[in-house]
Amino acid sequence: MQAVPRGQFEAADSIGLNYCQTMRLIILPQALKIVIPPTVSVLISAFKDTSLVVIIALFDILKTTQSTLANPQWNGFSSEAYIFLAAVYFICCFFMSTWSRQLEKELRT
Repeated sequence: MQAVPRGQFEAADSIGLNYCQTMRLIILPQALKIVIPPTVSVLISAFKDTSLVVIIALFDILKTTQSTLANPQWNGFSSEAYIFLAAVYFICCFFMSTWSRQLEKELRT
């Protein structure tokens, strides 16, 4: 909320809005618009750096792929497994960033 210019508070005071109305109608929508891109960027980075599966106490998806490839029945399929794993990460990150852009467009109006 510190990124919202002080003039916005003064403008709200000049038109007679109380504190709650100022926050709800003027300050918070602008602050939300400022905060969304960095927040989504951090979420995408966290998803890529630490697999989301670890959070729910299951095997990491990369470790699961490596243990599956240790099985002799999967010999010769390592490139396909890692390509599939990369596709899963790409799809998740793509949809998170698309959702972020859509949310930014909605908040501009």
